[in-house]
Amino acid sequence: MISAFASLSFLERAPLVLRDAIVLWFPSGLQWWVHHLITIVVILTVFGLFFSFTTIAERKLLGRFQNRLGPNRSGLPWFKNLRLWGLTQPFADAVKAFTKEDVVPDAADKALHFLAPVLIVSFSLMGFAVLPFGREYIPVELDAAILYFFAAGTMSELAIFMAGWGSRNKYSLLSAMRALAQLISYELPLVLSVVPVVLVVGTLSLQDIAVAQGGWTFGFLPHWHIFTPWGFAGFIIFLIAALAESNRSPFDLPEAESELIAGHLTEYSGFKYALFFMAEYFGLTALSGFGVTIFLGGWQAPCAWLEFIPSYVWFMGKLIGMIVFFIWVRGTLLRLRIDQLTRFSWQFLVPLALLNLGNAAFWALTTGWTGPLVLARWSVSIAIILVPFIWLGRRLSAGRGPRTYRYAT
Repeated sequence: MISAFASLSFLERAPLVLRDAIVLWFPSGLQWWVHHLITIVVILTVFGLFFSFTTIAERKLLGRFQNRLGPNRSGLPWFKNLRLWGLTQPFADAVKAFTKEDVVPDAADKALHFLAPVLIVSFSLMGFAVLPFGREYIPVELDAAILYFFAAGTMSELAIFMAGWGSRNKYSLLSAMRALAQLISYELPLVLSVVPVVLVVGTLSLQDIAVAQGGWTFGFLPHWHIFTPWGFAGFIIFLIAALAESNRSPFDLPEAESELIAGHLTEYSGFKYALFFMAEYFGLTALSGFGVTIFLGGWQAPCAWLEFIPSYVWFMGKLIGMIVFFIWVRGTLLRLRIDQLTRFSWQFLVPLALLNLGNAAFWALTTGWTGPLVLARWSVSIAIILVPFIWLGRRLSAGRGPRTYRYAT
């Protein structure tokens, strides 16, 4: 039994032991730089490969949802009969993006046109710096990690506007403005969905929030925030806002090709276009990891008897589950109109998120209730969310019946 626990402890700390061993090879004056350089390289490598295989997984899953085959032909060039189920397709796409011609309009602002894709990728990667990937796996531990995460995500709006303005194209400029309207509309419910967690736990540190969700009731019911009425409501609001913030269906209005060509990417080609595509997936992955930390226990195991599995494995498993959910939504729901999108945010999600903040305050103030009061606590907390949800939903659609389409015959 002792050797088993020792091996499990070794699996938990093996990456850290390897990193420290590499750092010790260098002089003491360089060890701090090497330590952080290894962390940066590991994050870029892991999530760069994660992005590559997420694209192929999405294409294959969407193919299955739509009763067709996804990519399945690309393989190794020196083994013509070894197809590998199309898993090398992302690398073929990368080679294609590198070798395509970079077309820049004559009237474009060359500096802004070049900087926009570079900055949006940089900003999307900054969010990974504060995510706790495991019990001892956090690149930069900040007391105000939540504030940093939202600040880094908000800066991507600057890059989107730079892309639209620098292209000197009316389609790009109009679409960039529409993208900003969408992002600004859904930033407020995204932030408000997280505030109840900060109120209950009393910290802005993501690592402390993950630790606060440790423990189980009866050994199998985890103390994750999603298993409370206010936490479940906040998680649903967070998911919807994250879809809009990451430009995912049904909120992919900035690139509504039937209306505004390719949105703010109209004048981009080659690797610059691929950088925008990469930034979208990096942002989605960072938001998914943030949601896992805030609502799904972070790196905590779902059951006490499964705690022997390394914490970083649990984090990545939950992260993959979130990504698959977003892919499922993309293959299921239709795109909204811009007026539906903004009305849904300001008239439904924002009021519901504000009410959920009061719900979390009620939950925190009634922590000491016992006996029959526990049932009353749950009932009141559920009613605080459910009643406004029904009323706001009916009010949102009041006077707006189904659209009638007439076609020329």
